[in-house]
Amino acid sequence: MRQDKTWGNRLFDIINYSVLFIIAIVCVLPFLYVLAVSFASPAEVARGGLILWPKAWSLVSYQYIFSSDTLPRSMLVSIYITVAGTLINLAFTSLMAYPLSKANLRGRNPILLGVLITMLFSGGMIPTYFVVNALNLTNTLWSLMIPNAISAFNLIVLKNFFQQIPDGLEDSAKIDGCNDLGVLLRIVIPLSLPAMATFGLFYAVAHWNTFFNAILYINDNSKWPIQVLLREIVILAQSRVGDTNFDEMNVQPLTIRMAVIVFATIPILLVYPFLQKHFTKGVMLGSVKG
Repeated sequence: MRQDKTWGNRLFDIINYSVLFIIAIVCVLPFLYVLAVSFASPAEVARGGLILWPKAWSLVSYQYIFSSDTLPRSMLVSIYITVAGTLINLAFTSLMAYPLSKANLRGRNPILLGVLITMLFSGGMIPTYFVVNALNLTNTLWSLMIPNAISAFNLIVLKNFFQQIPDGLEDSAKIDGCNDLGVLLRIVIPLSLPAMATFGLFYAVAHWNTFFNAILYINDNSKWPIQVLLREIVILAQSRVGDTNFDEMNVQPLTIRMAVIVFATIPILLVYPFLQKHFTKGVMLGSVKG
């Protein structure tokens, strides 16, 4: 039978909800400001102040960033890097995590030690560039996917997740004629979809936001991902203040920056609703062992 809450519990609920509401407002306001400024008129932005709802709506900033045909090409490059790179990440991570989840694997401990060392130390930017250049990956999209094919942290977590799968399921599959690769593809991966979706989301966000490696390894501007191109657009908008053609469009550099932030953020946000169910479950799996 439900008991009435005491005044202390009610006071706690009021304080708790109030704090959570304030935190939610603090988190939402910056996004609302960015979106509002991107659609605000240049005259309203020039007056300054906090804009949460434009008085006069304008698409001039979006017209400016789409005035060049290089933006759709960079968007396709980023989509290709995100999709192909995530598939490579998941494939390589799974193929390495599955054998490491077996206690009878020869050399398992030294390999795990080597993985842990990479989490603490790295070769550095210049040695990594020499390796990428020696493999003839510079100025190719492979340079944005192959060097970071496996995350050591994700590898260890996925290995621990694979260890929780009952050995009886794998033994039954081997009795039916499956080899180790068949067990991985037909038994382990289907049972690990929440974990795979979680790590896939981590990898996809990292690839979508790739920026520094693209500057280091790619010189051809036709192969720039969207983040690098948007950086160039922002710099160009700032440098062209006072330019006659720029002023004729009546564009404010601030609205350009906000518009490119919105344009670069929305595509990856659209992925979250489809993976939210698996993402939540994948984060919680493995937290409690039976």
